[in-house]
Amino acid sequence: MLLERIYDEDLAQASYFIGCQVKGEAIVVDPRRDLDVYLELAEKNGMRIVAVTETHIHADYLSGTRELAAKTGAQMYVSDEGGPDWTYGADFDEATRMKHGHQIVLGNITVEAAHTPGHTPEHMSFLVTDGAQATAPGFMLTGDFVFVGDLGRPDLLDEAAGFVDTRFGGAKDLFASLRDQFLPLPDYVQVLPAHGSGSACGKALGAIASSTVGYERNFSWWAKYLENNDEQGFVDELLNGQPDAHAYFARMKRQNKLGPAVMGTVRELREYSVEELTSALTADSAIFVDTRANSAVHEGTVERSLNVPGVAKAASYGAWVYDPEHEQRPLVLLADSREQAEQMRDHLVRVGIDTVDGYVLSLAGLELVKPATVEPENLDSVDAALLLDVRNRTEYSEGHLPGAAQLSGGRLMWHLDELPEEGTIVTYCQSGVRNSVAASALRRDGYDVVELEGSYLGWLAVPGNTPVAA
Repeated sequence: MLLERIYDEDLAQASYFIGCQVKGEAIVVDPRRDLDVYLELAEKNGMRIVAVTETHIHADYLSGTRELAAKTGAQMYVSDEGGPDWTYGADFDEATRMKHGHQIVLGNITVEAAHTPGHTPEHMSFLVTDGAQATAPGFMLTGDFVFVGDLGRPDLLDEAAGFVDTRFGGAKDLFASLRDQFLPLPDYVQVLPAHGSGSACGKALGAIASSTVGYERNFSWWAKYLENNDEQGFVDELLNGQPDAHAYFARMKRQNKLGPAVMGTVRELREYSVEELTSALTADSAIFVDTRANSAVHEGTVERSLNVPGVAKAASYGAWVYDPEHEQRPLVLLADSREQAEQMRDHLVRVGIDTVDGYVLSLAGLELVKPATVEPENLDSVDAALLLDVRNRTEYSEGHLPGAAQLSGGRLMWHLDELPEEGTIVTYCQSGVRNSVAASALRRDGYDVVELEGSYLGWLAVPGNTPVAA
């Protein structure tokens, strides 16, 4: 058996390629939309991708299940658990809809679906048996059910999908899933989750790629509650202190349930000339994306540009500031090379931003402006209508500037009604990176924004400044 973990550092998301080397057949679990990594793995190992599936209706990225099926002819498999509100849409009519216990057989390999609700009602985990070595499962692909050292949060349906108080039922479902589907497994079964450290799908995910049932049974925070059958204590601790859910999660939920658009052949990016870009920006027919660090952006950038700093977190930050359901103007990227622009485009399509049209290799010849900033020592000189902390609410509660309100960068552009209609807004985050992203989107929307240089850490370094804890 071949089992490969494909990890996206941007979204802290893992997909899995499982192949039978004897039969030359493979299945991909939880794929993203840019497919080259899966196709190259199949070619390298002389395999055909004949099946594709996913653990649940994802909220943090746009599923590549339909994309991969269209590209390879693979059979789709999706959950048919969770009730009518969690049934996949008509775009999945050609998929096999799985109930608990459904088996997908690839030569010597059996992939068995186990219904593990809690994070979402339809959630499936997959028990993998390598028939060439064993007669029982040795691996469990747990999706957003069990992470290394943590569990999938059950409150996303409330936070991101518009439901009300489903978190309590979800937490109880998660308790039952652990009791009935996870703990009865042998200690040696390897746990392969869909997310790692940095994901907003849990509050304390480990950075280690995998675990075992025995390790989690003995050392995870939740184990004592299961051992004592303390459901209420489990629910209380699970729900306490969950991070802010990004607003774009709601769009991902809708699109993943109905069926993400299939991109097919990706159009080649074009290099814009200075004249072409200037003309497009003047006509407001394109949006410029400055991909440099905030320190460089503060030295001068294109007016009304968005700041999405670099490839590494392009999907995460891009989805904060660009909503493709309400914005169709093409994006033009600042890039060091065509290859870098293509990498950034590939990251953006993972969150459904399919409108990258081209790139420029330099700012030379473009008219630049300096974003308004203020040094921490001079903060009192700004007559601000609002001092805005764009960090996560958990960071805010640990310490913030006196008088600051909190609205995380990932939710900001969907909650503009919480901002003053007039006046200056002073914004900050922890170090300035997220602040620059959020401030660029606010400026593009017409707000008068001043960024606090150095953000929270810069302000803390000023003698006499004392933060407030919530």
